[in-house]
Amino acid sequence: MTTGIDARLDRIGTNDSYVIVPMDHGITLGAVDGLKDIESTIDAVTRGGADAVLTQKGVAPRVHEHKNGKGYIVHLNGSTSIGPDENDKRLTGTVEEAIRAGADAVSFHINVGSNHEPDQLTQLSEVTATARRFGIPVLAMAYARGPDVDPEDPEALGHAVRLAEELGADIVKTGYSGDAESFEHVCESTRLPVVIAGGSRGTDRETIEMVRGAMDAGGAGVSMGRSIFQHENPEAIANAVAGVVHHDLPVEEALAKAGLAIEA
Repeated sequence: MTTGIDARLDRIGTNDSYVIVPMDHGITLGAVDGLKDIESTIDAVTRGGADAVLTQKGVAPRVHEHKNGKGYIVHLNGSTSIGPDENDKRLTGTVEEAIRAGADAVSFHINVGSNHEPDQLTQLSEVTATARRFGIPVLAMAYARGPDVDPEDPEALGHAVRLAEELGADIVKTGYSGDAESFEHVCESTRLPVVIAGGSRGTDRETIEMVRGAMDAGGAGVSMGRSIFQHENPEAIANAVAGVVHHDLPVEEALAKAGLAIEA
């Protein structure tokens, strides 16, 4: 790594662990709850303990004044849920555009095992090469997704995170395999920091138990969108997640300190 990459990784994490809140879903899903007034959501999650937020480049003017000094990541590809194939992520920006937008890092999504994997693999390689020249970290969102792929299979997830390292990423996000024991294989498949996706919202306890399991398996944190930004109290759930990631709290204590009810 270069000095620039190390310095910028510090801006999007805390002591080599990461609570990132992606809010690039406006392309995929439209202006869903939590994204219409994205300014307030960004303010809430960063006050709650998020290290960084993530959006597409066009939203950058709505980010900086509201992120409370936290990090900013620009996402470089996307697709829509109403298009012909949501797995067909297409380029939406460049590393240079992200730098001009004030980003501390860039991210790129690849669906390993999908029909679009070849093109996305080539594009991720090009993104990491360009980012390296500028000293910008790359978060690879490497999912196991395809017609014959189980998205929670630890072997497939391990392959996805290893692919990200092989192509030059600095952090890798992937799905959770469902339990800490199986997720250990995923974390052991790469030397990169591994952060988990959140997926669709569950209960507060389910969310924090998932984070706890990932950390117990050797994970480095989360890149969790809807589970945080669509919560009725984004600041509180971000605080609970950060309690586990940054302070090693057990589930009940993280929920209680965040002021969230502990479900039976």
